[in-house]
Amino acid sequence: MTTVAPDPDPTPRLRIGEAAELAGMSTRTLRYYQELGLLTPSGTTAGGARRYSDVDVARLHRIRHLRDLVGFNLTEIGAVLSAEDRLAEIRREWWAEPSRDRARELLHEALAINIDLQTAVRAKMAGLEEFLHGLEERAATVRRRLEEEAGLLA
Repeated sequence: MTTVAPDPDPTPRLRIGEAAELAGMSTRTLRYYQELGLLTPSGTTAGGARRYSDVDVARLHRIRHLRDLVGFNLTEIGAVLSAEDRLAEIRREWWAEPSRDRARELLHEALAINIDLQTAVRAKMAGLEEFLHGLEERAATVRRRLEEEAGLLA
């Protein structure tokens, strides 16, 4: 029997330091991401203190994943997050059972967003492939020199 993980709690209950610790980031980073529009705290106190939810922390993990594993810069991450936010809106509208024409529009828009994201990932992969190719060429050069040196010593 498989269990489904519960949805993240949307209640803004975490202070900035707590959210930063859960996300493995500094409070300064959270403030910077807010400044860039990558993350908006789910709430604020009457005194203006930021409050974060589990949903916000999940978004921070997504930002970190896109940065560290995929290699996107913060501008690219912003574009991905905007696309994913729009896809979430499309899903909500889809499940509200729109008219047939609107459903078709939503599907076309979702497909276009998906294609744009694929293009961004392919561009990043092409850059990584080029970098890898350069490393392989340098390693081959070093191997040849090692073989030459071994031949001179024999």
